[in-house]
Amino acid sequence: MEKIRAKKEFGQNFLVDDSVLTRIVACVAPTKDDCILEVGPGRGALSRLLAESGARFLAVEWDRELLPLLKAEFATNPNVEIGHGDILRVDLPLLLGSRAEGKKWKVAANLPYNISSQVLFRFMEHSELFEKLVLMLQKEVGDRLTAPPACKEYGALTVLLRLHFDIRREFIVKPGSFRPVPKVDSAVLSFLPLSGPRVEVGDEELFRRVVKGAFLQRRKTLLNSLRSSGFDDADGFLSAALSRSGIDGGRRGETLSLEEFACLTRELSAGKTLA
Repeated sequence: MEKIRAKKEFGQNFLVDDSVLTRIVACVAPTKDDCILEVGPGRGALSRLLAESGARFLAVEWDRELLPLLKAEFATNPNVEIGHGDILRVDLPLLLGSRAEGKKWKVAANLPYNISSQVLFRFMEHSELFEKLVLMLQKEVGDRLTAPPACKEYGALTVLLRLHFDIRREFIVKPGSFRPVPKVDSAVLSFLPLSGPRVEVGDEELFRRVVKGAFLQRRKTLLNSLRSSGFDDADGFLSAALSRSGIDGGRRGETLSLEEFACLTRELSAGKTLA
């Protein structure tokens, strides 16, 4: 494994710090009764520790060069399965549902910085499959996910993920824990899926449009930003929905709470129905 070099095109930075690996395992808290998915096992440093628990363990790796090495390492462990695939494209319900026998999965991953948001949205789309996710992300992304309203880190990603997860930052990981050494700090976060949306939004597709539209142009007022993102304000439709929600259209999107976004979405949906 040591001869395999990290590939820039895959965003690979291999974790080599044993103390960090141990802390991640403690966050996952694996038991022999668990089903564990690791995304991007790399050279298998974390995989080895997770597999020691006796859990049913599935690792999905995109780098074909690593596959034979990983398979050889775990060839004698009947509880370990190594698969090839792009986590952004695999059919998660099919992949996981057929292996779990009704159980939910724990997830561990050191996500490439360049696709972390896309992976998070994939996990959110299928949150019912998971018991817990322990993910390492760029610290900047971690700051956004745990940010309160009315600060520069707070954004669409914050609001959308918070609708479906309790999110907690576990600890910071310094660049020297990786090879090659990245230029930024990382953060390990835990995500606990909720049994249902944190607040009732009604039409979730519309909710996502509202949230993304509100942050489209952060310097604009909420009303103007939503107009710019395609929401029709003919006959004051949008303005009226904001008024019924008790939200001043002169505010900026970054000042709205999750509950306010949900309320606005419900009012927009109700207004369409009445129209």
